[in-house]
Amino acid sequence: MAIPKKGSRSIPVNDINYRWLIRKKATYAQSDYGIGKLHVAIELEENPGTSLFIYTDRRHPNDIETEIVDPVKPSDITKWVKQALELEWIPSKKGKPFRTKIVNEKMELE
Repeated sequence: MAIPKKGSRSIPVNDINYRWLIRKKATYAQSDYGIGKLHVAIELEENPGTSLFIYTDRRHPNDIETEIVDPVKPSDITKWVKQALELEWIPSKKGKPFRTKIVNEKMELE
């Protein structure tokens, strides 16, 4: 499923444009259990193939235990795209989403 243009942002990484999105509305688990983390979806802006899903280590702002919000910045997205490419994410290839998680600032396969 393609990332909608409305609500998403474009970012160039290594001269290739990607589109990224963080779901604005918290899921039940992200807001009510104290375990809610931000999830990010990234794909090629033109002719997207496999989407990159990232389960970040950042608390969702609506999580009941969030005291300090650590936002996801464009520099984080750039870093994570580069890390995903090192983990052999091929964004132009059609297929199942490439699922990863962030642990101690490093990306790992989910």
